[in-house]
Amino acid sequence: MRLTVAGSAASYAGAGQACSSYLVETASTRVVVDCGNGSLANLARITDPLAIHAVFVTHRHPDHFLDLFALQAAIRYAPGGPAEVGPVPLYAPPGLLESMSCFLDERGREDFHAAFSLKTLEPLEPVVVGDLQFTPRLVEHIEDTFALRIASDGKLLCYTSDSRFGTPVLDAAAGADVLLCEATLPERYAGLAPHMTAEEAGELATRSGARTLILTHLWPTADREELLAGARRSFGGEVMLAEEMLTVEVG
Repeated sequence: MRLTVAGSAASYAGAGQACSSYLVETASTRVVVDCGNGSLANLARITDPLAIHAVFVTHRHPDHFLDLFALQAAIRYAPGGPAEVGPVPLYAPPGLLESMSCFLDERGREDFHAAFSLKTLEPLEPVVVGDLQFTPRLVEHIEDTFALRIASDGKLLCYTSDSRFGTPVLDAAAGADVLLCEATLPERYAGLAPHMTAEEAGELATRSGARTLILTHLWPTADREELLAGARRSFGGEVMLAEEMLTVEVG
């Protein structure tokens, strides 16, 4: 199982960045997890966007789904048409289409359904796509935010999505080989928003038993050395910063 970062930024993208998006793939399966603003261009550098097998959106904040509009256009107006390349299964929390609807007129909604087959994520209900299994777990951010436990061939990747530190995200991360963990907040803001600091991400990695911690959902102006130092205060394993086009083999 391979993870490639297509977008690492929180809320808005800095120079050369995109917002939250990740490609998880095996030799036979390619799945996009979140599709934040600017990410489709990076995904196209990794794989053919028309060759993905599914998309997962973890919650209804725009920096996790805005490039669905771009992907919709790519699928809907592909040379072979949507009948050839779509509809692509889109697994999402309840209400995602309603959140997107202010941008979609009647024709846009028709195009959306031509491009995607919308399926609602259910807590703890596994979703199998090819040789990848995704188990969504509710975490504390906004209503219906899901961390994803992604398993293949005995290896486990956990993506926390956006979450405050606490029991739900600890349960989601348990046993992960690689922990892809948000680290949005500076240490001085710990606990003031439903996000984690780098030190909390390190604590999560320690308590989950992870081998590798990848800090993501990073504020574009954050001091990268401070983020690494914070995570290393609470975690003794490998710590990496997510950046666009970073590729990690899980296990």
